[in-house]
Amino acid sequence: MPVRPVSRDFDSLRPGFAARLDAAAEALGLALSPEQSARLLDYLALLSRWNSAYNLTAVRDPAEQLVLHLFDCLAVVPPLAVRLAEGDTVADIGSGGGLPGVVLAICLPRVTVHTVDAVGKKAAFVTQVKGALGLGNLHAHHSRCETLVPGRDLAPARIVVSRAFASLLDFTSLTAGLLAADGVWAAMKGIDPRDELTELASAPVRHLSTERLQVPELDAERHLLWLARAGAGVGSGGPSGGGHAGGQGA
Repeated sequence: MPVRPVSRDFDSLRPGFAARLDAAAEALGLALSPEQSARLLDYLALLSRWNSAYNLTAVRDPAEQLVLHLFDCLAVVPPLAVRLAEGDTVADIGSGGGLPGVVLAICLPRVTVHTVDAVGKKAAFVTQVKGALGLGNLHAHHSRCETLVPGRDLAPARIVVSRAFASLLDFTSLTAGLLAADGVWAAMKGIDPRDELTELASAPVRHLSTERLQVPELDAERHLLWLARAGAGVGSGGPSGGGHAGGQGA
């Protein structure tokens, strides 16, 4: 069993956070197992504990991290899950301290998640999380995304996801080499980035759809944009036989 991180301050907050996490998961339609819920809180404890040393996030308050990071990333699990089958690969670009990659690895143990960040200490932190929480499906890369080689560093990704990593044009152009032939990009954004979509019009990329996300306890706009290569036979919905979120075992 993985060793649970020790944080005296966080431990005093944990019961209240656990109740709020249960409510958030229910609101999102996520059937998390007790072990998955515990791992999510363990991850948050590690993020809070090591934030000052690794400079993982500008959000310092664990209660704000719960909503702005954990719940925010949980909101994309259901829409990503319906596009993923057993054994698929997800690449999380500009992952920082593992957002959303660690959350996806916990909630979707049937897929393999690769986090990518150019900052060594952030990639090192994700590697630490992998060991502490026993996440065999999580892999961290200290690298620029354009230097990774599919087939050597990771399998071609069914989904390449980013959370406020770059403009849509830069995101898709820098990561096109990581995408499987039938893969899609998933860009997590705040407000609907219509200007970025206009900029994307000249690129060999097709905008499939935009989903407005409802993040529990957060009164702010969140959107998930789905993109694919122009001409790729990818629809706006999930593939036939795609999985579902939660209840996967961890």
